Amino acid sequence: MNTGSEKILVVDDDPIIVETIVQALEEDEFDYEVISASDGFEAGLQVNHFAPHLLILDIMMPGVNGYEVCEKLKSGPGTGKIKIVAISGDPGATVRERILDSGADLFFTKPLEIAKFRKKCFDLLKS
Repeated sequence: MNTGSEKILVVDDDPIIVETIVQALEEDEFDYEVISASDGFEAGLQVNHFAPHLLILDIMMPGVNGYEVCEKLKSGPGTGKIKIVAISGDPGATVRERILDSGADLFFTKPLEIAKFRKKCFDLLKS
């Protein structure tokens, strides 16, 4: 993938988290195109419209949760190759295991270590 052409969709129901992640990725030297969605339903619409290469996905959201979004995308024609980084305020092993089993490529707990998070997102986009 050519650096600079990557599209990233950030999905979280907490606008402060969304803003933090969007700013962190936009400040990066890789010139990502970053948009956001506030819930799983909106994420589905944005995936179809925006066609992201990477999805940063909160697990616990009202309505359609991160597990459902992840499973639908990973099993869908045309969306199965989207890289997914799941995030959650719950550091428990059960949450980590369940989201990775649902198809997520990486899992991070909140609060995010931004430098490490950006590096892992970059590495995942290159893979």
